[in-house]
Amino acid sequence: MAVTLAEALWFPVSLFLGMLFFFAPALHAPQPHHVKVAVGGPAVARRVDSALSGRLPGGFDVTAVADARAARQSVLDRDTAAGFRQDRRHAVLYVAKANGASLEQTLTTVFTQVAAESHRQLTVTDVAPTEPEDELGTTLLYFSLAWSIPAYVLATTLLRAVTFGRRRKLLTVAGVAAGYSVIGFYVGLWLGYLPDKPAAMAVSFLLTTAVATAASGLAPFTRQFFPAVAMGLFIVMSIPTSGGAVPAPMLPMFFQHVRAVMPLANGLDALRGVFYFDGAGVLEPVLVLCAWFAGGVALLGLDFWLHRRRGGASAVRAGEAGDGDGESEPVEEPPVEDPALETPRPTALPVHTHRFGEQVPVLTGRVQDGEGRPVRGAAVTVIDARGRQLVRSVTDGSGEYAAAGLPEGYLSIVVSAPGLHPMVHQALLQTGLTARADFALRHRPQGRHARQLPVGNWSEPAHPQR
Repeated sequence: MAVTLAEALWFPVSLFLGMLFFFAPALHAPQPHHVKVAVGGPAVARRVDSALSGRLPGGFDVTAVADARAARQSVLDRDTAAGFRQDRRHAVLYVAKANGASLEQTLTTVFTQVAAESHRQLTVTDVAPTEPEDELGTTLLYFSLAWSIPAYVLATTLLRAVTFGRRRKLLTVAGVAAGYSVIGFYVGLWLGYLPDKPAAMAVSFLLTTAVATAASGLAPFTRQFFPAVAMGLFIVMSIPTSGGAVPAPMLPMFFQHVRAVMPLANGLDALRGVFYFDGAGVLEPVLVLCAWFAGGVALLGLDFWLHRRRGGASAVRAGEAGDGDGESEPVEEPPVEDPALETPRPTALPVHTHRFGEQVPVLTGRVQDGEGRPVRGAAVTVIDARGRQLVRSVTDGSGEYAAAGLPEGYLSIVVSAPGLHPMVHQALLQTGLTARADFALRHRPQGRHARQLPVGNWSEPAHPQR
């Protein structure tokens, strides 16, 4: 009972704790953390730094630049979040709404107070405004989520494509990513949410392929923990640190460090650079996305090499025909399937004790000897078409057994008992039906060993589940 409960709860509990310790601490109280500001003139920079340090210690990092033009350009180059200049009569703040409306509002509030201390009225200049339909500057986050989260889902569904080799899976990822990027861009353009900058499609394509390939590479090494690892990386850790809901300079420093390597955050940064900053600051996040893609490919290659080295017949199969170029490629058995998308886990059930709400058997049977007497304690092993053992059980006092959660398709049921010849039946399992496989084991002659494993007939589904 405890083991079953732990197996059922570990995934939702890990997801709960991850969201609790990432979403709430990152987003509950946004405030400036080492926000970079360029100030025209060394003397003014010293006064502004002193004023800001007194108001928000650690909130701002002030850098002196030559003049107002340099302060404005530093924002356009994405070297700073804001630029400030002040003369005898005026104070001007340069901001970029494309970095997030909440950051713009915070900077405006703080520097209005700084200017007031010098008896000057602040003028705010937005050097990188968003589209009119994107008033809060957060719409790009939702498009980035559409390009990244379905990419993780794509990787999980491809785990079930058992006839696809690695090359075909990568080609599928590339084709789907191309479709996502084109459709997403033109939908955003049609709705008036995104600027007409087609180069952004290359970034969205890279974001989708990076997430899908990295998830595919992680799957064989994380196995049953894959859903928790993938959702932890691409959802729990990525969304609060993306800089979309809360601008990056207003996240606590720990989350700023995490976001530096997250694919969603880097995809969002690259898209902002393309859409609003004429390509400034795009190279670094693109390199991070390329690293995720390369890491996924490397993990897929490592898994292939390990299977070849072990000579796993279930991991690498001969030739995949019809790839379109006349060549063949090994087809590997999927190393893991996402439990979130699977039928219940194969389980041996007690016979005749099923109550409402419990698992209903999809396979039942009875084992008896040659004289028709029930065989108690016979070992029953269920094997799928790829040779994997799914479940193992023993017969009860009536010689009966049952199992639930088995996949559809042809299965092999092997039965053995001391002093009796082992036997195997093959059964076809179909949705909504219960298959039955009965066995009559012959006694072994004294002093001789069985040399052949008798094979029974196909066992078709017997009756619907109730």
